[in-house]
Amino acid sequence: MADGFAWWQSGVIYQVYPRSFQDSNGDGVGDLPGILARLDHLQTLGVDALWVSPIYPSPMADFGYDVSDYTGIHPLFGTMENFDRLLAELHRRGMKLILDFVPNHSSDRHPWFQASRSSRDDPKRDWYIWRDPAPDGGPPNNWLSEFGGGAWEWDAATGQYYYHAYLKEQPDLNWRHPGLREAMLDALRVWLDRGVDGFRVDAIHHLIKDAQFRDNPPNPGWREGMSPVRRLIRLHTVDQPEVHDAIAAMRRVADGYGPDRLLIGEAYLPIDQLMAYYGADLTGFQLPFNFHLLSTPWEAKALAALIRTYEAALPPGGWPNWVLGNHDRSRVASRLGAGQARVAAMLLLTLRGTPTLYQGDEIGMTDVAIPPDRVQDPWEKNIPGLGLGRDPVRTPIPWDGGPLGGFTTGEPWLPLGPDHGRVNVAAQAADPFSMLALHRALLALRRAEPALSIGRYEPVSAEDNVLVYERHHGSDRFRVLLNLSAVERMVDAVPDAAHIRLSTHLDRGGEPVSGALRLRPDEGVVIGFDDKGKGGE
Repeated sequence: MADGFAWWQSGVIYQVYPRSFQDSNGDGVGDLPGILARLDHLQTLGVDALWVSPIYPSPMADFGYDVSDYTGIHPLFGTMENFDRLLAELHRRGMKLILDFVPNHSSDRHPWFQASRSSRDDPKRDWYIWRDPAPDGGPPNNWLSEFGGGAWEWDAATGQYYYHAYLKEQPDLNWRHPGLREAMLDALRVWLDRGVDGFRVDAIHHLIKDAQFRDNPPNPGWREGMSPVRRLIRLHTVDQPEVHDAIAAMRRVADGYGPDRLLIGEAYLPIDQLMAYYGADLTGFQLPFNFHLLSTPWEAKALAALIRTYEAALPPGGWPNWVLGNHDRSRVASRLGAGQARVAAMLLLTLRGTPTLYQGDEIGMTDVAIPPDRVQDPWEKNIPGLGLGRDPVRTPIPWDGGPLGGFTTGEPWLPLGPDHGRVNVAAQAADPFSMLALHRALLALRRAEPALSIGRYEPVSAEDNVLVYERHHGSDRFRVLLNLSAVERMVDAVPDAAHIRLSTHLDRGGEPVSGALRLRPDEGVVIGFDDKGKGGE
């Protein structure tokens, strides 16, 4: 810790989706040796921790989020020896490793579920959620699956239904059962014993279900074209009060390995509900993921209001975090366009709180159209045509402009983008004005200036679609000006002598500023004040 702050407060997290990062053996799927081979890129980029999406043994019905062994490595990704080498090399470089933990559901191939469904009398029967049919013989209630259809699957052999919030191949675990809970906590201990630095905990708001199994009420706001699961308000299937006891149990396990172990929670919830996931007296997640930049209108007043609301809602001592992209949501460059994606990068990396970068966003990758015969995502297969498929954001990173992008020597599991000849790491590394160059510059500036990582946030203005705020730490002050429009803006930038530290165009470093400043279309700048003593802690 520095200045009393933990590494994860000043650090930047980078999500690796391993299937699409780097393939080392020509099978078209990324793997652990591939990640190891590309660590120079991540170190040069300047990130502090890798969050690696699931690498556990799995039948891959949902590409690793259907786990059949919580303490092993899928041969597709390599071996435990490969894992240990990757972890050791990350630590040697001063970087951290965060694993995905999937506590809500397992694979139906997991030995626990095989035992559970073998008999109503099996000791592991209640490790999953089984219910008798309704009086008419149908499902116990009206609960729906996130991936389409009902959430109850009939098991003829034992004459009951089991619950699955996602695919039928992903039965939900029963965290109300002490034996199951302890077995899952033991899985955390296995990885912590190996030296991992933390976990991103998947779908945590689904973990506990209503003990009375009441029907979910209809959603009056649902319209045709929306995801079918939204027909109902998930009143009894997500965000149940008892979830916080389970999170606190996970946190106690992590804390037993020292204060620097990190737990991140995935929960798509309104801000007021999300705050509870910090836990009573901050005994929950250190970082409940804040996804609200993904859905807030890209307009200065809306973003200013979001930042203000989120900062005000944080519990005393709670640390903020921000997310612009991940393996489930459309890429930022597709949502906002190439110019505003650069402005968004500056926003993400200069706000107060821990930022998470999704692989490929540092080179401005966009969503890739997937031909029907190449679709992999079960969500798209189950509910086609609604834009719910996640394949377009999971395509391989192009490392160079070759036919296979330097990702593989075989057939990639998903197609590369048609622009990979120019949108690739090698080309952008050679271009001093590229998106990659911008990310490297932003991360270097953030690392060099504590005000931009752990400093206080101060709003300034949100007029003419220009968002302006300051970061203060000690005697250091910085002002960030973000033009969220495609037209030039004149901004009353600073009342004091200052100079531009960085522009998203990468061509104005060191330029003095006093009074008004011209912001070009799609431009953001970070201004450093020349005076001292006006910041404060």
